[in-house]
Amino acid sequence: MNTATVKVSIAILKIKQQFLLQLRDNIPNIKYPGYWGLFGGHIEGEENPADAMHRELLEEIGYAPPIISKFGCYESPDVIRHVFYSSLNVDINKLVLLEGWDMGLWTPEDIIRGDRYSEKAQQIRPIGPVHQRILLDFLHSDFSMLKNYD
Repeated sequence: MNTATVKVSIAILKIKQQFLLQLRDNIPNIKYPGYWGLFGGHIEGEENPADAMHRELLEEIGYAPPIISKFGCYESPDVIRHVFYSSLNVDINKLVLLEGWDMGLWTPEDIIRGDRYSEKAQQIRPIGPVHQRILLDFLHSDFSMLKNYD
């Protein structure tokens, strides 16, 4: 049995007063299949968390934010999540979803409620609990109010 802790980098991407989330593929061998979550993924080898974040965003939506900032680190026994935030400086229609089932912009009300409709899935899907907690923490932080962030 492998008990190694997985390290990941995930991104809070904000445009105006909305947040870009990914609807994860609905396949059973991934964490939170069919749930909405933040973009990101595994940190590879000796890669630092910020570099992993840039690589993951390019792999998943073809987007490289000019500036990313560290929001925090969320640790559990099996996963360490390095969380970054950045402005989304392009229209969502300019992004190409390269990984995942769907993507969409979430309002703070959507995040609080914990679910959102997906056009591609043709149903309401929940947000992953840890991703909801991270976004709620962000909404209640001073970071979400930064003037130069949006």
